[in-house]
Amino acid sequence: MSDPAYSASFCAQLVRARDFTSYAAALFAPVEFRRGLLALGAFNAEVAQVRDHVTQAIAGEMRLQWWRDVIEGKSAGDAAGNPVASELLRAIERYSLSRETLVRLIDAHVFDVYDDPMPDMAALEAHCRDTAGTLYEMRTKILGAESADVSRAADHAGIAEGLTQIMMALPRHAARRQLYLPGDLMKLHGVVTEEIFVRQASEGLKETLAHLREEAQRQIDQAMAMLPAIPPQARVAFLPLMQTARILEQLETADPFTPPLMSRLAVLWTLWRAMRSKPFKG
Repeated sequence: MSDPAYSASFCAQLVRARDFTSYAAALFAPVEFRRGLLALGAFNAEVAQVRDHVTQAIAGEMRLQWWRDVIEGKSAGDAAGNPVASELLRAIERYSLSRETLVRLIDAHVFDVYDDPMPDMAALEAHCRDTAGTLYEMRTKILGAESADVSRAADHAGIAEGLTQIMMALPRHAARRQLYLPGDLMKLHGVVTEEIFVRQASEGLKETLAHLREEAQRQIDQAMAMLPAIPPQARVAFLPLMQTARILEQLETADPFTPPLMSRLAVLWTLWRAMRSKPFKG
């Protein structure tokens, strides 16, 4: 049985190392909710980065299946000895998080362990909603908010964050011959897949990325317009969106294969300024 204090500390350190934006955002939440937020962040770090820790798709599938079994209550013994799993199950029970929704997030990450192309923009946005969008919705649930407005805002925020992360990860994905850029956009702009794999920044690729940036910005604007409808205490769940907006600005002038870097201090500064702004202060 994993010690609760150790499990909580383990999750906090895991999120701090692998997803500093989520870690920093949790620090701005009321202290009583931080443990749940970090448990969710640690779980996401485990399933979202499976591809980075396996060499074969079947191994990735097995890891994701283990997490499905944990959430569905089929691996109680294994979960008890895993600090992330035990903390996640605690958060699920304490905040009545939807097991079905979390399983849908896992299912969406099955795409990550294979090299299948993303067929079109609709499929890409659905992937972003089921991954990043789910995290926004679960964070607001932990912070005590649950409504149709919250779900819609989470979808918009998730699409914006997902699209931005995909652009940031383009060099890493290209190195392993994996592609998340939607096929319909690539066809529209005449992008050749092999050019991406050899890191050739063609005009067509730049036009495709510009389209994604415009769409991401549109989704940010829609999410921010809905923020006043969300209870003030729960708005901190959307803090990571401010980091997404900052990265999106930098992507406009960055080389497609040399994404911008932001220090941890810069992330903290961005989130601190956001918390002092009207949308988050209420």
